[in-house]
Amino acid sequence: MKTVMILGGAKGVGKEILKSCIEKGYNVAFSGRQGALGTEIINSLNAKDRLYFHELDLNSINQIEAFYLETIKRFKRIDSLIIYAGITPVSSILETDEDLYDSVFNINLKAPFFLIKHVLKSMISQKSGSIVFFGSAHMDCGHIDRTAYALTKNSLYTLSNHIARHYAKFGVRSNYLVMGWTNTEGELELRTKEGIDEKELHEKAASVVPMGRMLNPYDPVPAVMYFISDQSIMTTGSLMRVTGGEYI
Repeated sequence: MKTVMILGGAKGVGKEILKSCIEKGYNVAFSGRQGALGTEIINSLNAKDRLYFHELDLNSINQIEAFYLETIKRFKRIDSLIIYAGITPVSSILETDEDLYDSVFNINLKAPFFLIKHVLKSMISQKSGSIVFFGSAHMDCGHIDRTAYALTKNSLYTLSNHIARHYAKFGVRSNYLVMGWTNTEGELELRTKEGIDEKELHEKAASVVPMGRMLNPYDPVPAVMYFISDQSIMTTGSLMRVTGGEYI
């Protein structure tokens, strides 16, 4: 039985991945800031023995290590790691102060780096493993008001390729999934703050995304399930775009 570890997993696409993994019979360790939400998900899926939720502040390196250690304690191994959690503040270079910059880099880059540090050791020991990074179309240059976010997503792509190049000899795979404009809770919350309701959001996305609509939270899931399955055993160092044809 595979064990999948998700950095995130309580909301949005991460939650849909979690549900698909449970349907496959996998164990899943997932994380988030709200313990009550994690408990609610576990209770709703009728799979308590195969689910573990770790309440986690991504600014704390010690908590990140504890997430790893508790997952190993409960499930003995980690077959796949999915790097999903992240923040997307609206801020250009001219508007970004040091605190915002540090927050984006701590959550989007530093936390994944140090979780991977621990998980990679386990994967090397078992001579197998699959790491999936959630990227963004902002990775190449980004909109003018997503500067720090764009930098972190580009850095994660470099990290994915680094792992693919140097750890394939240990049976470890790493792939990068570019996710397009998606109708997640976080996106809706962000647009609400900007005075845009869900109907207006979908209309705006339809005019921008070449395939005529924004992604729903399930659209990226089949690609992730492929990357963590044995069907992709020789797939590493790849970039897959699930964006509806959108490039930024």
